[in-house]
Amino acid sequence: MYQNIATTAENTTDSLLHKVFGWMCAGLVISALTAYFTAATPAVTRVVLGNQAAFFGLVIVELALVLGLTWAIRRISAGTATLLFLLYSFVNGLTLSVIVLLYADASLASTFMIAAGMFGATAVYGYATKRDLSRLGSILMMGLVGIILAGIVNIFLGNNGLDIAVSAIAVIIFTALTAYDMQKIKAMGMMATDDESRAKQAIFGALMLYLDFINIFLNLLRFTGRRRN
Repeated sequence: MYQNIATTAENTTDSLLHKVFGWMCAGLVISALTAYFTAATPAVTRVVLGNQAAFFGLVIVELALVLGLTWAIRRISAGTATLLFLLYSFVNGLTLSVIVLLYADASLASTFMIAAGMFGATAVYGYATKRDLSRLGSILMMGLVGIILAGIVNIFLGNNGLDIAVSAIAVIIFTALTAYDMQKIKAMGMMATDDESRAKQAIFGALMLYLDFINIFLNLLRFTGRRRN
């Protein structure tokens, strides 16, 4: 009987992970297509990037969508959560169009592959390890707050050395967060009770891993990215 329960829990977790990675990949595809379309369409580029107020407005919308989805995930329906995640992926694609304009395509592709390798390795570790990574949560969150504050301060200082240091630390933090979030998602799968809750868990998990991957990618670009001539 216990073996059957364990097998059922494992199957439920695997099913959740398939949905999580499916939605995460969907979000990345939407962001990439949106970014390249925006960068390739001068009229759209002028609206998104040519107006500082519009650009920062999009950044605020991004933050509102992430915070809203995180805080309201238990109260909203799975359909609403899915819509908010896809909307966030689209808006993030609009703001990411700036990196398509700044960096060469080959550089973006190679950095994407490096980021994917780092993300994949730590995701596998987070899934397979027997170590309890929950203790890392508070440490990583403090580190995340630290790099955010350092980044804000450096806006006024304009110190290139500090900028590089923040990016390096950010790569480490988000790589570690990938393993932490993966273990957290695995635990969520074991606690799933019905299809609605599983669907919402899949979207929430996809959002966490999407954010981890995007931040690894963007911060790696500081080191591996080659600007367009």
